[in-house]
Amino acid sequence: MTTEQLSAASGNSAWMLMSAALVLLMTPALALFYGGMSRQKSAINMMLMSFASMAVVGVCYILWGWSMSYGSQSLAGILSNPLEFFGLRDSILTVDNNYVAGANGYANVIDICFQVTFAMIAVAIISGSLANRVKIRTWLVFSALWVTFAYFPMAHMVWGGGLLSHSAEGLAAKVFGTVTENGETVAAIAPIDFAGGTVVHINAGVAGLVLALIIGKSATFMKTPDRPHNMPLVMLGAALLWFGWFGFNGGSAFAADGLAALAWINTTAATCTGMLGWILVERMRDGRVTSLGVASGVVAGLVTITPAAGDFTPMASLIVGFVGGCLAAVGVGLKFRFKFDDSLDVVGLHLVAGVWGTIACGLFARERGLFTGGGMDGLKLVAVQIGITAVAALYCALVTTAIGLLLKFTLGWRITRAEEDLGIDTSHHGETAYHYEFTEPDTKHSMLEDESTH
Repeated sequence: MTTEQLSAASGNSAWMLMSAALVLLMTPALALFYGGMSRQKSAINMMLMSFASMAVVGVCYILWGWSMSYGSQSLAGILSNPLEFFGLRDSILTVDNNYVAGANGYANVIDICFQVTFAMIAVAIISGSLANRVKIRTWLVFSALWVTFAYFPMAHMVWGGGLLSHSAEGLAAKVFGTVTENGETVAAIAPIDFAGGTVVHINAGVAGLVLALIIGKSATFMKTPDRPHNMPLVMLGAALLWFGWFGFNGGSAFAADGLAALAWINTTAATCTGMLGWILVERMRDGRVTSLGVASGVVAGLVTITPAAGDFTPMASLIVGFVGGCLAAVGVGLKFRFKFDDSLDVVGLHLVAGVWGTIACGLFARERGLFTGGGMDGLKLVAVQIGITAVAALYCALVTTAIGLLLKFTLGWRITRAEEDLGIDTSHHGETAYHYEFTEPDTKHSMLEDESTH
């Protein structure tokens, strides 16, 4: 490598490790967001579900997740051989004790560090649909099964050269043909998912919806108001999510370059207008603007831009983010209309916004979208984006249904009604989010003081 290439590789390595750390921060940030949104008596449980799932997913990823997602032995374009790189074998060091080079010019282990954090946040998102009513042991078993059979295959299908990728073996290539780029045969109309619209948000959003239907409603759903118990915690969580998302989207450029900067500014643009879109809907619908609406608008904007952060102009990001904020604000009301207990709005924030952002790629992708000069190919791109959205949602729905029902009839999902009424924090964890100490007044000392004044 030349001096310039070595310098670029060093800079890119530093940026990717920083991005991995930023994305890792997002799961604790989500724990704060969910913990504040939940009722006081389930705040600990909500935060614990996010943290505990990180441990399960981290172990699964190291053992077989990387191999299933990015191995070279693809099985029908759905997943890769879990044993090929089991335990990260042959993924870090060569036989000569040099670091294995990754696809982007730096050590392969850096990509592993980055990708494991995506798997962690995807699983944690699902927990928002299950507040105050599920056993922690069942949740942990679900985390292992879902990340293995839903997330890892989806990552392979979209980013690992599988069915939903730009590869010559993908569905887009089968439908619209192939072209040769830089000596490689790829889909003529390549699907777009820059940072995880399908892999993370549609995947997790569908899973949250399916589990909400399988597990059933909490005892108080639509009977008593379930208001967030700590809005400052929600706002702090949203702020840290926004901060971490620059690694999520900017890191998906896989280099410290102009594309990363474009993803950064597009992320900012869509988040700002996503917040404004939510505020507008809330003001028109409810006659007021709330801090919960502002925080939710931030997340809606972030989710919307995720699949498109490297493929939009800032102007397109402003438009798409605004629409995403509006749609998500309306989408959170679906649980009341159709009576499914999506406790912390996973469907509205992640499924609705994720679907819109993914399809919007076909409309607004730079020079390729239907509205940005793509012409007939732009229409084909819209069809491709709708297709990958539908396939991703269907695959996740089937897998999650199978896992959810299996656990329902074996370990069981629900805690008892008495435990739910008492609060899962107390009944299952023996803890409370806030411990108050009251000091008994020293009445004898007070009486002596009163007598001395007379």
